Amino acid sequence: MDAVVLADSPLARVRIAGLEARERAVRVAKRVGAERVLVIERAEDRASITTWRTGSAPLLVIRADQLVHTPLVAPLVEAGREGLAIAVGPDDAYAGALHATGAAAQAIVRGLAQGTSDSELAAAADIRVPHGAIARHAIDTPAAKRAAHRLLYKILVKPQDNAITRYLYRPVSLPLTRLLVWTPITPNQVSYLVAIVVAIGCWFTAQASIASAAIGTIIVLAASYLDCCDGEIARVKLTSSKYGAWIDTVIDEVSSIAYIAALGWHCYQHYGPDYLGFDVWSPAIVLGIATNIWSMYCVYYNIIVGVGSANSQDYAGRFDVVPGDGNTVHLRPIAQAIAPAADRPAWLTWLATYMPYIVRRDFLSWMAVVLAVVGATQLLFAILTLGAWIMVVILTVDHIWLRRLRHSLAREGKVLIRSA
Repeated sequence: MDAVVLADSPLARVRIAGLEARERAVRVAKRVGAERVLVIERAEDRASITTWRTGSAPLLVIRADQLVHTPLVAPLVEAGREGLAIAVGPDDAYAGALHATGAAAQAIVRGLAQGTSDSELAAAADIRVPHGAIARHAIDTPAAKRAAHRLLYKILVKPQDNAITRYLYRPVSLPLTRLLVWTPITPNQVSYLVAIVVAIGCWFTAQASIASAAIGTIIVLAASYLDCCDGEIARVKLTSSKYGAWIDTVIDEVSSIAYIAALGWHCYQHYGPDYLGFDVWSPAIVLGIATNIWSMYCVYYNIIVGVGSANSQDYAGRFDVVPGDGNTVHLRPIAQAIAPAADRPAWLTWLATYMPYIVRRDFLSWMAVVLAVVGATQLLFAILTLGAWIMVVILTVDHIWLRRLRHSLAREGKVLIRSA
């Protein structure tokens, strides 16, 4: 697909969340699959489209005199129909993006080259596609720009966020992200900074004194707040990538292993190797590291093979097998419940809703700070180690189930297609 970004309005240079409107339009075009993008910055440059456009690929046109985001054009591309399709708003008016194929694309190229506005060309559309939410906003006045910022920042709360993340972490990370998006700092650089901060926190935690362990644990908690920012910046500035998601996930998991090892070494030094009459700390450290590494493998196997994701939050315990074309199949994650909602008592519903939070990193980080500050580092280490052992049992059962499912599909001659 080719894409043309009409950036010949002064509004195309207005910056929203650190990006000029024209650059955001370019990134939106690439996000939905454009392989080549032509940015027209002056009206007199429109004639160049005829020499730039050499093939017959579908054509996407985006007007960059407004804030645009992926949901403006994604429905157009997904429609994939022949002819001219335009994005429309709730009032059914042209929303500043169109998608054309075949003869319709050639007509759009000729019209733009002759100076016809995209709004006039959109009048010939035979397909009108309502755009998605958080798709566009005017940026022609200070009030409109403020409203555009508010609209865009709505994407920062992820569907996977639980109550702890939403009410304890996002209120701190979102203001920090709003500052960082105006800097050249990239999401991957934030991830690397998180790794450095965690390493500093683990060094403090590994010391013998309770005070040092508490300081280190607080530093690790601070890193978890900073860790929220890399994904938020990537979503706002449209720089999300598989590599970035993997860097974030790997650093998270390695940080957990490093912290439990540092905490165990602190306990060994502070409480002594004969705390229970024998050295309980050394084997616990080894087992804690081993179980966390195995858990990492199980999680990665699951999200790569089953989910087709690079985000550990997308982990799914069970899958449905969905038939594809011919003998191909793919896996669809399914939700699991302790018992059907209509059959379980209120207390069990409460447990099913909130108990999963206690095994999540965001809850554990706060619990670690509380126990470290009150000096219960041996209890903290015991809880983290026991939790790692319980988790590894659950993940191993899921892993065996997924492997058996893959083997059964192979025996049936089915080809498993992984999600993109």
